[in-house]
Amino acid sequence: MLGVMSEKTTALVTGANKGIGYEIAAALGTLGWSVGVGARDERRGADAVAKLRAAGADAFVVPLDVTDDGSVADAARLVEERAGRLDVLVNNAGTAAGWPDAPTSMDLDTVRRVVETNVFGAIRVTNAMLPLLRRSAHPRVVNQSSHVGSLTLQTAPGADFGGISGGYAPTKTYLNAVTVQYAKELAGTGILVNNACPGYVATDLNGFSGTSTPTQGAAIAVRLATLPDDGPTGGLFDDEGVVPW
Repeated sequence: MLGVMSEKTTALVTGANKGIGYEIAAALGTLGWSVGVGARDERRGADAVAKLRAAGADAFVVPLDVTDDGSVADAARLVEERAGRLDVLVNNAGTAAGWPDAPTSMDLDTVRRVVETNVFGAIRVTNAMLPLLRRSAHPRVVNQSSHVGSLTLQTAPGADFGGISGGYAPTKTYLNAVTVQYAKELAGTGILVNNACPGYVATDLNGFSGTSTPTQGAAIAVRLATLPDDGPTGGLFDDEGVVPW
């Protein structure tokens, strides 16, 4: 894919001012791409962009709250004005409820907040960016999922994902299901839509208790963002390959 792109590729990574999102943006920047750093806090986004530019990346800040229709519409206009199209969208922004959180005692407002960000946010941003993605010769959408969203893995004998998750884990299962439907609808358009499992990464989402670094966690999203035109779509992947639904 990279060899056939004659113009600079433009990517947008949501939640890219820190953690895995930042490392995805940094890795795409090293490919010579122009990378939009989606950030709810514009100042933090600007700080991340300054750091990326200092390392030689062509980065620009995209103020973006994935839970807000107006913010997402503004982000789409910004990308259009800057690049005229979008080649790669990485829906990385996410949040978690408490962990562990038993479904019998969950606060429903908390659940709604997590679904709004992790699922509705990805849908909102994807739909807003689709007109720009359709202008690309090699469009890709990567959604940040998780092994905890796999029903097969969750129900395997002896499975241990650090406790029961009534909020966060089901949002990733929901996102997996939505991704399958996007891939079915967009079949034949050239837009490849896949989900990435970064692994147990040490970020502020889990209190930095993970066993992998953000750089390591970013690798699978970067791989899916750079798939060839005959690459897979509608799948769930980690560094080792296909992850069962």
